[in-house]
Amino acid sequence: MIRVFIVDDHVLIRDGLRTLLTDNPLFEVVGEAANGQELLDQLPNVAADVVLLDLNMPVLDGLATTHRLREEHPHLRILLLSMMTHERTIGEILAAGAHGYVLKNAAKHEVVAALQSVAAGQRFLCSEIGLGLLDKLLLLEPSQPKAAAGAGALLTHREREILQLVAAGLTNQQIADKLFTSRRTVESHRQNLLEKTGVSNTPALVKYAIEQGLL
Repeated sequence: MIRVFIVDDHVLIRDGLRTLLTDNPLFEVVGEAANGQELLDQLPNVAADVVLLDLNMPVLDGLATTHRLREEHPHLRILLLSMMTHERTIGEILAAGAHGYVLKNAAKHEVVAALQSVAAGQRFLCSEIGLGLLDKLLLLEPSQPKAAAGAGALLTHREREILQLVAAGLTNQQIADKLFTSRRTVESHRQNLLEKTGVSNTPALVKYAIEQGLL
């Protein structure tokens, strides 16, 4: 049995993950925490195999927590759970010592597969991330990127939706309500958009979208 400790600042997500794992005889949920510091405070008294760790959290986020875990609990396996899809973010967390990365919108069976792989000593990258990185590689010329007109193809369907709503002047909360998701998820997608397009603010993001014919 794989002993899993769940760390996420959203109660609903923790509840959903706990339900998913307790319904599977392969797993035992041995603890929960709302941030990295709560996890570190509990670990001396909890026997765990894998930490299922959110990236964006208050007090101590996923990246800082990963560094601490590798230093203080090197035997633990670490699986990151996030909405962030930018390769720089993923690279940082893997370089910090995480053993896997899976998106929060991944199918249940992929979360299960990720936990099994990481617990077995393997590394794991969810299919959407892997295919996205492959798409970027295929868009590259041998020596330089393709023309900027192809850059829009790097955006996911949901990122394009959010970009259109941003351009329409909607706030993060209004976008979240319209797409039936959380404001935190919208904020993560907006950050991904800024990183992918290389712009620094919303007006520049809208300008980019117009130039690329994405609106």
